[in-house]
Amino acid sequence: MSKVIAMAGKGGVGKTTVSALVTRFFAKHQNDPLLAIDADPNSNLGETLGLEIEKTVGDIREDFMKDPQGVPSGMDKIVYLEMLMNQVLIEQNTFDLLVMGRQEGQGCYCMVNNILNRFADQLESNYKYLLVDNEAGMEHLSRRTKGKVDVLLMVTDYALRGLRAVGRINEMLGDLKIEVKHKAIIVNRAPKELSKVFLDEVERIGVPILCSIPDDKNLLEFDMEQRSLLELDDDSPAVYSINRMMQKVKEIIG
Repeated sequence: MSKVIAMAGKGGVGKTTVSALVTRFFAKHQNDPLLAIDADPNSNLGETLGLEIEKTVGDIREDFMKDPQGVPSGMDKIVYLEMLMNQVLIEQNTFDLLVMGRQEGQGCYCMVNNILNRFADQLESNYKYLLVDNEAGMEHLSRRTKGKVDVLLMVTDYALRGLRAVGRINEMLGDLKIEVKHKAIIVNRAPKELSKVFLDEVERIGVPILCSIPDDKNLLEFDMEQRSLLELDDDSPAVYSINRMMQKVKEIIG
């Protein structure tokens, strides 16, 4: 069964950037297979990795709902949908990416969702590690991880608003019925020293800080140049922080 690493945090704190750097860690330093799932409807993970996303799982679902009879003659619906799912899986030498894309529109999606989820379950069993870049609302997390997360990394920037969003996510976990074995906070764009006010809020939330990522000018340069974060050097401050963090994560989850 896959070891599940999940990301959470409000929009704008750098969650997808952190997810991309975690993917880079596996791509550069690990031989174990990784499936990265972009479960945020904004679907930016592929872009940060320099990958072109032509179609998503959500597109498959919507296209099928618009024309359920559009299955090629003589082909079973299940086989057809699984074929389409294989086409949206982006396979790389060192990791694979599956983009969930748009949320459900109006109508009953039960049948098509059951087929797509069954295929995704079969797919995930081929990987030792599963990375989920989750939306802020957490709904995808319970569906995509069978209610089990080995480590939940809650990302905030150096602002109380982002940190309090982490607190709300932490409180939400019980309602979602997700078994989270380990939880930690990542502080993105962090100064050298965190203020007492910030640390007091962390203590109130009751989840430890695992990693502080310094403000890294390389990230802005790569974004402006539309370059893949996979190309960042190991001595880039953000990469260095994430690599050290992931060594700890691997020790925690095995």
